[in-house]
Amino acid sequence: MTGDQFGEALFLVILGGAVLVWFIAQNRLSLGRVAQQALIWVLIFVGVIAAVGVWDDIRTTVTPRQTVHADSQQITVPRSRDGHFRLTLMINDQPIPFLVDTGATQIVLTREDAERAGLDPANMIFSGIAMTANGEVRTAPVRLDAVALGPFVDHRVGAWVNGGELEQSLLGMSYLQRWSSVSFQGDTLVLDR
Repeated sequence: MTGDQFGEALFLVILGGAVLVWFIAQNRLSLGRVAQQALIWVLIFVGVIAAVGVWDDIRTTVTPRQTVHADSQQITVPRSRDGHFRLTLMINDQPIPFLVDTGATQIVLTREDAERAGLDPANMIFSGIAMTANGEVRTAPVRLDAVALGPFVDHRVGAWVNGGELEQSLLGMSYLQRWSSVSFQGDTLVLDR
């Protein structure tokens, strides 16, 4: 610690001590009440910090999920808070979250999701070109051994791996067309086989 830093620290300690002495002198007749209120505020701050720390867990638990109606050959998906429809598919026995994108022609995986599904982006040939909102990106064609949504499984499904930055994998029309009916009923996406 340099001399300047030591001087600044000493000044802050003296200033803090002076404020503390003044506070005690002002509240000397009601120190028990002041201590009680200070403890309440400390507990409020700790509670807020704890709530912020577990917010993602709470939100995941409360958020509605996709529902499988196997007897009627139907999947229903509620609209998420951001206005999009999201599905989790099993790609090669790995759960991969997708954003349903009716404007996308194909299934498009992020590099990370492709790796989780057992594909190696290092061995892919990024020969395709796709136009996105962020400009032109390179893509690599792949074949997915198994794509499962609930009890419905498709084999040898064509997809693309995005060579650029992509926040989430996209579930495009090439997959949605495998369903006999895709409809939007209010805030619900309904897929029928």
